[in-house]
Amino acid sequence: MTRNPYQILRRPIVTEKSMDAKERARTLCFRVDLRATKIEIKEAVEEVFKDLHGKIESVHTATLLGKVRRRGARFGKRPDWKKAYVKVKAGAKLPEYVEPA
Repeated sequence: MTRNPYQILRRPIVTEKSMDAKERARTLCFRVDLRATKIEIKEAVEEVFKDLHGKIESVHTATLLGKVRRRGARFGKRPDWKKAYVKVKAGAKLPEYVEPA
């Protein structure tokens, strides 16, 4: 069963840390579906960014646990989420993306 690449890649993470990784280590950072595998993430990035087809060196993932939050006497929990670091081979042009307004 193949999924739409936009169901796997939720959004790019645009922070100072991710922009520094993009410039220094040629690494793109995405928030991805919690069930996505590294192979699915690689294929989704190649499909969304056509220029990167065959130019991805590696994919690393990190699963982050949601915080327990409290409002008065009630407790709640933010959902867990997954982050993917996609390293691009040297010589490949990195895509430019901006945060939507």
